[in-house]
Amino acid sequence: MAKLYFHYSTMNAGKSTILLQAAHNYRERGMVPYLMTARLDTRAGEARIASRIGIGAEADTFAPGEDLFRKLEARLGIGPCSCVFVDEAQFLEPAQVWQLARAVDDLGLPVMCYGLRVDFRGALFPGSATLLALADEMREVRTICHCGKKATMVVRQDEEGRVLTEGEQVQIGGNETYVSLCRRHWREAVGDRPRPDSLPDQPAG
Repeated sequence: MAKLYFHYSTMNAGKSTILLQAAHNYRERGMVPYLMTARLDTRAGEARIASRIGIGAEADTFAPGEDLFRKLEARLGIGPCSCVFVDEAQFLEPAQVWQLARAVDDLGLPVMCYGLRVDFRGALFPGSATLLALADEMREVRTICHCGKKATMVVRQDEEGRVLTEGEQVQIGGNETYVSLCRRHWREAVGDRPRPDSLPDQPAG
């Protein structure tokens, strides 16, 4: 039975690598995957998904306002499609997530979305929030903070490495712009660390 999947993480966790490997596995078994990525993200080139370890593949793109149900319906009219893989899924609009869910339910297409959960301010991307609400299955792709704990947050830096706490939610960038951190070190980085005098007294031990 077709399902809507959401594979989520913070930056540099290997989401694109996992997507590309899964699509390769489909091809090895004689099946036909259909890859999509956000049109606004051209770091790997136009209409291309690539990972930091050097592998990549051509992909179709999605743009704001585009009806993805109609897009997938048209794709099925061209020929067989075994599974849809969506990279940079945080850039989906909420309506587009619903359209992907319709494609799962009404067209019988499995859809696997890969994207970030939260932005540099610790807020959910609208597309990710809708995926968290609608996905049949969710899987966390893990990476680690510099302290060794699981990274769940990300900070945005300027050209001089200073942490930014304001700005547009969407700014395309890679390792030069974003750093993944655990919640504690994210709070420290953005200046939200409790002062010692604000902490409750500790019982004598």
